[in-house]
Amino acid sequence: METNQHDLAVVFRHAPHGTATGREGLDLLLLAASYDQLCAALFVGDGVYQLVRDQAPSEIEAKDYIATFKALPIYDVETVVVCQASLDARGLSESDLILPATLARPDDIAELLGHSQQVLTF
Repeated sequence: METNQHDLAVVFRHAPHGTATGREGLDLLLLAASYDQLCAALFVGDGVYQLVRDQAPSEIEAKDYIATFKALPIYDVETVVVCQASLDARGLSESDLILPATLARPDDIAELLGHSQQVLTF
């Protein structure tokens, strides 16, 4: 896995909907990337649900922001990493995700975080 130095790594740890945490993390990531910061997006634990396709947040009266993750490549966020162990534990696979991502082991994710100037968790 690529371990370039990133200005900012945003770690998504929580499931979407129910709180604004995921949307706030995504907004911050896109804002930082729009200012030419080299950013990475990492999805671990329940955060992998942020990228699951075919969600229906309107059923719980939540705002649908998940499709906005597809804009990451437009903002030059090329490092999108999903924890393989987290997917496995939830019975998910790469085909369940809305965008291409690098699947990584927890120790690879830790190494990437170690090469980031700032790490923010949502």
